[in-house]
Amino acid sequence: MGYEVCGSDISEAMLAQARKNLARFNVDVPLQKIDFRELPQHFDRRFEAVVCLSTSIAEIPGMVETIRAFNSMHKILCDGGILVLTQGTTDKQWKEKPRFILAVNRKDFSRLFVIDYFSRGARYNIVDIFQGKDAPALKVWSIEYARILLRDEYERLLQAAGFRTIDFYGTYQFEPYDKEKSDRLIVVAHK
Repeated sequence: MGYEVCGSDISEAMLAQARKNLARFNVDVPLQKIDFRELPQHFDRRFEAVVCLSTSIAEIPGMVETIRAFNSMHKILCDGGILVLTQGTTDKQWKEKPRFILAVNRKDFSRLFVIDYFSRGARYNIVDIFQGKDAPALKVWSIEYARILLRDEYERLLQAAGFRTIDFYGTYQFEPYDKEKSDRLIVVAHK
């Protein structure tokens, strides 16, 4: 698409999956094993955008480390650059605390979240159901988030990290984020 892109992750397994996905589409993107709290130590250049998807911020242990990650992302952005963060846990979900969420439901694959909520965090027990004669029938796994950030906390922490403007969306069509109705939280922070 005409963009120069590079990728990083702290997990070797995620990098391996990314390499597989890139190879499937014959796309060459350099990937490195990097903790996103330490980006300036690994990149000697600035970027127009940093993208961090799917609640990975919630895996950071504590607020001090979260601000450290946001500072790290801020430092590698050009002036006017943007940070894009996304997550499926929203103010609406946190208020309602549904136990079950059907996240994906296709002909060949379904994913069900069975959620245990804690005071500020949650455990997502994930049930992957594969349909098809050559696929395993069921895979169950879980991930625990010590602290789920919601809209107001994102705003406070990103401002503390030096971002000047922060926009919140509820869909990828740029519909404004609504704490009572939105099923996705998309944050766009401007340096």
